[in-house]
Amino acid sequence: MSDDLGLIRQAAIEAGSMAMDLRKAGLKIWSKSGGSPVTNADIAVDTLLKERLLAARPDYGWLSEETADDPARLGKTRLFVVDPIDGTAAYIKDLPWFSVAIAVVEAGRPISGIVHAPAVDETYSAARGGGARLNGSLITPSQTEALQDSAMLGDAKMFAHPAWRQPWPAMRFATRNSIAYRMALVAAGAFDAALALSAKNDWDLAAGDLIAAEAGAMTTDHTGAQFVYNRPSPLQTSMICATPALHPLILARTQAIELNRAG
Repeated sequence: MSDDLGLIRQAAIEAGSMAMDLRKAGLKIWSKSGGSPVTNADIAVDTLLKERLLAARPDYGWLSEETADDPARLGKTRLFVVDPIDGTAAYIKDLPWFSVAIAVVEAGRPISGIVHAPAVDETYSAARGGGARLNGSLITPSQTEALQDSAMLGDAKMFAHPAWRQPWPAMRFATRNSIAYRMALVAAGAFDAALALSAKNDWDLAAGDLIAAEAGAMTTDHTGAQFVYNRPSPLQTSMICATPALHPLILARTQAIELNRAG
């Protein structure tokens, strides 16, 4: 696992440098079939990572946002799960809140993970059983125990919606486009929790999931279920990432919500 971690760290840093250079040079932007934006940099970074990583580990599978899904991944012992540019909207707008997210998944769970945010020079890393680090230094989540006045990464309008059975207390809200980066920020104690009640994909979550867990944070869907990766459908229902004290307090409000479960 340590060899995998070194491999994906080096690849993520190289990919981040490419992303910064391509943005500076000027992007070509278009929309995917579902309407989300994509750029020439998303494709170029994906190509770079696929070539680098599979050349080093030809027996691994591959799952990436920007590569057509190959069901052959389901039969692989290990696979790379990659979001070449997570937070493309921020990337396009010249904001710093995007990342390169790479995980190695085995038996449905991540065993190595990198979230590299090149615009802010932050590299979050973890290998199973080895703790989590930011630029080489060990990280832990905050000690926050109450939702009141906690630092929450999420949509303030969603929390204020009248449909909640129990109103949320006053919290300090912020947004970061990259899901993987949000999870890493909770892992490092920069924020206390992150909540998303819309479907996410394996490539959004896998690297951040491991980093958060190794730091000591808790990450599940809105019902409290642990994520299982490398299923036929890469969709996951929702995401909660929080300190150990806040996670059950959030679940108490979200568990009753009915969302379409992923395949």
